[in-house]
Amino acid sequence: MESSDIIVGLDIGTTKIAVIVGRYNQYGKIDILGYGKTPSIGVVRGVVYNIEDTVNSITEAVRLAEAASGVEIRSVYVGIAGQHIKSQHHRGSYIRPNGEDEIIADDIDRLHENMYKLMMPPGEEIIQVIAQEFIVDGEQGIKQPIGMCGVSLEANFHIITGQTAAVKNIFRCIKRAGLEVTGMMLEPLASSSSVLSEEEKEAGVVLVDIGGGTTDIAIFQDGIIRHTAVIPFGGNVVTEDIREGCHIIRKHAEELKVKFGSCLATENKEEEIVAIPGLKGRPAREISLKNLARIIEARMEEIIHCVINEIRNSGYERKLIGGIVLTGGGAMMKHIAPLTEFVTGFDTRIGYPNEHLGKESPDDITSPMYATGIGLVYLGLEKAERERRRKGMETMFADALPENNGESTDLQGEETEMPLMSGLDENGLEKQEKSRKKAMRKREQSRFGENFFKKITQWFEEDEDKS
Repeated sequence: MESSDIIVGLDIGTTKIAVIVGRYNQYGKIDILGYGKTPSIGVVRGVVYNIEDTVNSITEAVRLAEAASGVEIRSVYVGIAGQHIKSQHHRGSYIRPNGEDEIIADDIDRLHENMYKLMMPPGEEIIQVIAQEFIVDGEQGIKQPIGMCGVSLEANFHIITGQTAAVKNIFRCIKRAGLEVTGMMLEPLASSSSVLSEEEKEAGVVLVDIGGGTTDIAIFQDGIIRHTAVIPFGGNVVTEDIREGCHIIRKHAEELKVKFGSCLATENKEEEIVAIPGLKGRPAREISLKNLARIIEARMEEIIHCVINEIRNSGYERKLIGGIVLTGGGAMMKHIAPLTEFVTGFDTRIGYPNEHLGKESPDDITSPMYATGIGLVYLGLEKAERERRRKGMETMFADALPENNGESTDLQGEETEMPLMSGLDENGLEKQEKSRKKAMRKREQSRFGENFFKKITQWFEEDEDKS
């Protein structure tokens, strides 16, 4: 088993830190080799507030994942979320020097790189740039412009921003845990890749990832990400409401929510009572399950109304045939799907991260709470596969070239020259030029977040040198 065939996803959440190890099997599905989960200490609403506690939690989760999978973990794909995440839309343009040449991957790369030059408020940086659709010489609605001809290349972009300090703290924790960051991805996008089907994304769907500290939203329509948002409420707020409303400690409130909680008070009877152990020397406290459900229902309705507001803000309220898909740890609460349907009017289902999983994966890994971690593994495997195909095509093209007397034929360079073959007429030279462009088009087309990733890494190394 080659280490390059294995991808590790690291989900740093408010309530848990999960490390998931996976690889493709012979059928193109993902086999989860092992995973580790520990309570998240030091993270509040997706933001690291205590470096040392977070490092300890990551280290323990990695140890458990290594023991379960038998794989030595050295690098991870990490998800980023939190209340500091914002999104915006922007249209970028690029004027090509020759409109008769076919559009290649380099043209799209330049268009993406221009987006990272946008001015941001102090303390904020662009994390990820996602192309929604392209416009070539005024022709709109183009999903894949490579191979077309045109002078003006434009695109509508979904731009995700976040606080630079929050991202640097994540990098710092991972590095102190002895790991390297292979890539960084927005968590709701990772969750969507593990629980949503391509048909749902095409029809229009809202992914609602209910975590411990935040609720992440991603809206897809026509197969394109249209809107992302973060609501600063999650399952922990429900636990706090139970603690205050029932006058019990937080530990018992969490156990009540998980074991007996319901999002619909009408589904419980008044005579249903559960006893909570009292504090030292005090009698047990009796809690009505109907009153417990009323507390949970009130808070969940508030969160769902926030989701409705984000759906309206997106402008796609009437274009969501796929309805709402709930995932994350909060989606495991009883009767949450019927409550969501009642409040929103959208068809609702619970999203389990088994869209790409093989049969050899553990049964308990299909819980909605692991949707983000499995999504990170899937996106990491996809990226590694694209990189492998690209290198394979470059090798095949290089092998097909004649001797070039030591001249460089590396396709990575931006100004690569292809050696001219003696004895070719004008048509032959034209065919040779087309072959060169065709090979360059095989380069990886998606480099979301790489510029930002390199910039953060450079800042982090500078900080380490100063300290």
